[in-house]
Amino acid sequence: MRFRNLACIFIAAFLVGCTDTGKPRSNLSGSERPPKNVIILIADGGGFNHFKSADYYKCGRTPCQVYKNFPIRLAMSTYPVGGAYNPGAAWAGFDYVKKSCTDSAAAATAMAAGVKTYNEAIGVDVNRVAVLNILERAEQLGKTTGVVTSVPFCHATPAGFVAHNRSRDNYTQIAADMINKSAADVVMGCGHPLYNADGRPVNAPDYKYVDKIVWNDLTKGSAGGDADADGIADPWTLVETRGQFQSLAAGPTPKRIFGVPQVFETLQEKRSGNANAATYEVPLTQSVPTLEEMTLAALNVLDDDREGFFLMIEGGAVDWAAHDNLSSRLVEEMLDFNKAVEVVCRWVDKNSSWNETLVIVTADHETGYLTGPGSGQQTMGAVWNEPVNNGIGKLPAMEWHSTGHTNSLVPFFAKGPRAQLFKDAIVGYDPVRGPYIDNTDIAEVIFILWRVD
Repeated sequence: MRFRNLACIFIAAFLVGCTDTGKPRSNLSGSERPPKNVIILIADGGGFNHFKSADYYKCGRTPCQVYKNFPIRLAMSTYPVGGAYNPGAAWAGFDYVKKSCTDSAAAATAMAAGVKTYNEAIGVDVNRVAVLNILERAEQLGKTTGVVTSVPFCHATPAGFVAHNRSRDNYTQIAADMINKSAADVVMGCGHPLYNADGRPVNAPDYKYVDKIVWNDLTKGSAGGDADADGIADPWTLVETRGQFQSLAAGPTPKRIFGVPQVFETLQEKRSGNANAATYEVPLTQSVPTLEEMTLAALNVLDDDREGFFLMIEGGAVDWAAHDNLSSRLVEEMLDFNKAVEVVCRWVDKNSSWNETLVIVTADHETGYLTGPGSGQQTMGAVWNEPVNNGIGKLPAMEWHSTGHTNSLVPFFAKGPRAQLFKDAIVGYDPVRGPYIDNTDIAEVIFILWRVD
């Protein structure tokens, strides 16, 4: 069934999107052409209840986010190689989804390359062989490319779209590859070695995420390989201050931007203060950009290419808050992610169109097994209650059942040219979440649209 669906997608895409030479037909209407731009936004660790809790806090109802009105609204499975998702079993017992869980590395590789692999793998298959990803295919097509995240730039999700490594924990190796070997035009994320979690300078630099020599080359403007294959090095322009990020939102930009906000691991989630305080009760660190500001900067750098671009944006600290079962900071991070989605949609309306830009909003896995109060395996059977809506600006009542990942389905939304092809990739039906695709289908559909078998 799955093979037949994907074959149908390929045939349909080929017939309406390409001539026999594989070039897009110039006489096709905008709605028939493959996407010129692809933007994927990933709320790392965000399950259905994470999204719903943010809705309740902001609007006092659900749905209320712009992507909830996208024409394609599905669920998505996330398990790694060797795993599975059984809808019946998932709702027959409370603990089923605690098994066969992916990590962010395997999930990113699946979404970026369409390949199931082992946990910890960055852009490699089970044999540790590098696999082509969406960003690299975009580069082959002459498009500009980038990744943006609210956690370290070399962490699992951004790394899975740019680098290739046997282990996500090899941060400095991955950072060196992203900086000196990749052809990406924009990389933005945390991991600044000279600042702490509150954006204050440290006495002793921490080079956990980037090697000292590589970092010094980056600060000197000498880091960066030959991104456009013309035989000439293309060094990065390093951006660090919030003002620099904000200034990139409009006007001319350098060719390549490497943005590292002056903070260590997360934009806001790891800031000091009572982590269990009410949402926004602990003041935000004002010296670092928001994910929205970083997204605007990245769009302005990438959109000058007439061939189009690929951009992945990650709300990475959703996962960090969920691992720590911090309900208030989870909502903060989801709201920050939602603002990034909103600014992307406004950019499409103003600077592009939904006939040329495909936008996908999803998550890589669920973290924390988030439910409403009173859930769990009980005498009469398993109970799953939803978070309780307490009104606008008030934290919903919620309950955590894990500090790790689960194998639960996650939300998937898509809008733009050929987005309907994701419906042809549906692999099953869940009695609660409805029809679902698999995380590998993201890359498989885009590869078909961008002419990769």
